[in-house]
Amino acid sequence: MNWNTSSVFAPVGLVLRGRETHTVVRTLGDAAYLLIRDWPFDDGEEYMIAVKACIDAICGEVAPEQFREAFLRAADEAGIAALTIVH
Repeated sequence: MNWNTSSVFAPVGLVLRGRETHTVVRTLGDAAYLLIRDWPFDDGEEYMIAVKACIDAICGEVAPEQFREAFLRAADEAGIAALTIVH
C-alpha cells in the first residue's frame, strides 16, 4: 500500500472554504483525508469516482496520475479552485 508515500502525481493546491482556506495535496494519504474529512459535499458523481480512484491508487490498482485526474474533476464539480504546484 502507498498510503502516505510521495506519489508520482504533481502536488495540487486547493482553495477551500471554512477552517482551512488552502491546502496542498502531495500524497494519496493527504488526498484520502481531504476527501473523507474536509470535502464540501459527499454526494457528487465525480466525488464518488475520486474516492474510488484514491482507494484503487492506495492499493496499487491504478496509477497515482489517474487518481489525480479524478481528483481534479471532483474539485471542479465541488467548485474548489485547484492549482498544479510546479517545482
